[in-house]
Amino acid sequence: MNATAANAAPATGETDLARLLAGLAPALASRPRAIRTQAHDAQAPADAILLFREDEGATVVVAADEGDDAPLWAQITLRIHSSLEAVGMMAAISTALAAAEIPCNVVSAYHHDHLFVPWARREAAMTALRALAAGSTA
Repeated sequence: MNATAANAAPATGETDLARLLAGLAPALASRPRAIRTQAHDAQAPADAILLFREDEGATVVVAADEGDDAPLWAQITLRIHSSLEAVGMMAAISTALAAAEIPCNVVSAYHHDHLFVPWARREAAMTALRALAAGSTA
């Protein structure tokens, strides 16, 4: 078996919207994050949580300290294993956070979705997400 076949896995995870929302189980990272940009040819930090290459440069998410100059973001991991083909979950989350006037940047990884919200609004975001999960009927 070649390396590509060994690493390929079928799309799995929950697709039912009611079960997705009821099972969000948001987990807040204890340390803030910084979202930075760098040139394509720059070495990514060894502790990078995320590296995404765009035409204009690379976006890097790293752990930060509260004294950093960069805007600080809280990482909230949704512990439900959502399918990459799930429909409507992000729309419901965006609507709930928008109603609380909380901006959100989303990264959908293979097993979980990760939300990046302003560090100062992290508790309000957790409250909104818990309310969304509690109001869902699975």
